[in-house]
Amino acid sequence: MIDFVQLQERIKKQLERDRTIRSVEAEGDTLEEAVVNAATLLGVSVKKVEYEVLERGNPGFFGTGKKSWRINAYEKAEKQETASLFETAGPEITIAAPIIEDKDGEAFVHLSPEGAFLKVTSPKGKGRKATEKQAMEALNRRAVRDINEELVSRVVKEAAGEYVKVGTFIQNPANDAIITVDIADQEMKAYIYVTPPGPGGCDLSSETILSFLRNNRVIHGIKEEVLQEFTDKPKYKEMVLVAEGSRPVNGRDAYIQYNFDTDQSKIKLREGANGKVDFKELNIIQNVVEGQPLARKVPAERGVPGKTVTGKVIPAKNGKDIPMPIGKNVHVGDDQLTIIADMNGQVVLSGGKINVEPIYTVQGDVNLRTGNIIFLGTVIITGNVEDGFSVKAAGNIEIHGTVEKAELDAEGDIIVHQGITGKSSGFVRAGRSIWARFIENAIVEAGNMVVVSDGIINSQVNANKSIICQGKRANIVGGRLRAAEEINAKVLGSPVSGTETICEVGFDPKSKEKLDQLISKKEILGKQLEDIELNLRTLVSIKKQRKSLPEDKEAYLQELMERRQFVMRDIQAIEEEIASIQNYLNTLKVRGKVSASSKVYPGVKIIIRDAKEDVKSEYRAVTFVLENNLIRVTKYEEPDEEAKRGPDGYSTN
Repeated sequence: MIDFVQLQERIKKQLERDRTIRSVEAEGDTLEEAVVNAATLLGVSVKKVEYEVLERGNPGFFGTGKKSWRINAYEKAEKQETASLFETAGPEITIAAPIIEDKDGEAFVHLSPEGAFLKVTSPKGKGRKATEKQAMEALNRRAVRDINEELVSRVVKEAAGEYVKVGTFIQNPANDAIITVDIADQEMKAYIYVTPPGPGGCDLSSETILSFLRNNRVIHGIKEEVLQEFTDKPKYKEMVLVAEGSRPVNGRDAYIQYNFDTDQSKIKLREGANGKVDFKELNIIQNVVEGQPLARKVPAERGVPGKTVTGKVIPAKNGKDIPMPIGKNVHVGDDQLTIIADMNGQVVLSGGKINVEPIYTVQGDVNLRTGNIIFLGTVIITGNVEDGFSVKAAGNIEIHGTVEKAELDAEGDIIVHQGITGKSSGFVRAGRSIWARFIENAIVEAGNMVVVSDGIINSQVNANKSIICQGKRANIVGGRLRAAEEINAKVLGSPVSGTETICEVGFDPKSKEKLDQLISKKEILGKQLEDIELNLRTLVSIKKQRKSLPEDKEAYLQELMERRQFVMRDIQAIEEEIASIQNYLNTLKVRGKVSASSKVYPGVKIIIRDAKEDVKSEYRAVTFVLENNLIRVTKYEEPDEEAKRGPDGYSTN
């Protein structure tokens, strides 16, 4: 029996959930250092970090204006691959360090109106440190005077990467470096051209170049790192790109993210635990439950305007919006972006719109072409259900053909226009009623009624209310039938001896079946207990005669005593459960009757509550009822009108 509540819960748990992205802010003297710090805070490797620069850093000049890089970083929102052992080892995770190139430390000299300045950088990787000799040579090449050698030694030792005044020089302003700017590519690029300073001339600082660019209308896209590099390593008599405009970015059009497979032609085969593919499980139907998000519209993005180096805005196009693909039995959520199912059923994309269909129709037979059917609604099958296949529905099941050795399970009614040929193992269960032309060699259970027009043959039929067999050939022959209120047929039994026909009424069939199982189990345990007692008596007798038992026999004796305790405990539990069910059945107010409009043949067994009657002679048009704990034969009584009306407009014809 399928548990549709569990199925709905399982589907709900598979619904898409928004992923939470954790972000952190990190700082560092360099961008590289800030990224490494962010990776440490996030607990991921550097290669999995994406970031946005909140504030650009600046190493400063002349010991002032130093500023750290500040970024907002987060883990890449990509499909998570299986993490390596080192990436999932826990809090003591080893962060993969960025690749650092080997680079020697360097000494730079900068001449400004304030004096001669020295900057020494530290080495990277396996690079060598800068030496005092290198620093002094650089100072001497620029004709620096009054050099403070002690200060030079300290600057070289600290290698802080900042300019420090260490001497003077004879200034000649006429020989200062000269800069020009060229704005090109429709004001999208700006270049500088610098002539080198002559003897006594001053170098250009990054602040000087920046001020010059702004005075010449270059205010956007300035490459500050290029200016800083130019300060340390000037490139004279060549065009240097120092600013670049930003191109406009057109907005992305709106689109729909579907939470289901929109390609209805796909067949998804599932591999079983044994490694084999079950071709009956094709998973064609996409079941959804009421309130399930089916799709979400990702809104159109606004375009990001561009800007020239002179600050002129370049407009961008905004993305185009699209209508919500609303079909039948769906609605738009409060966020005006999510499409939600109004009911349980099958989600389909038809004509570009999302629909939830409460009825699933199989054109033809249920076979290898369709696979097994599981649907959270009503299923209509225009053909047959072939051997070995199953149909399970949260609503009704209607079959225009026959049901062979198959399994049907519905929370509502089951209507079989032809009949059920179970071949001794077919199983049909309905939460409400079952309507069929005939039932043969099958196991049938109904929460309300079982109504048949052409007969029930050699079948096990249980109904919580009544079993009605009305029609020209409405015979019940062979099998066991249980109903709470009534069993009514044209003919009960057969004039030819064969399988016995047992009709039981006046109780809850499920409870009665459970009671029969418990009684049978108690009998089995009783026989086991008898065998244990017999073996115990034998061993105890031997022990009395011989005063002792061999070690293996003594162990077996102890084992038998323990088994006896377990069996006696099980028997006691079963007896308590039997008593509980019997008390429940005795409190039922159901009258119970068995009727035949034409004949009842000898050999039929009638059971009404605790009374039993073996029919020994033929009866015509009679009803068996219980009076004073005895079964009496009375005039035939017609079945209830409900059975004649049929299910939701269907007739018994």
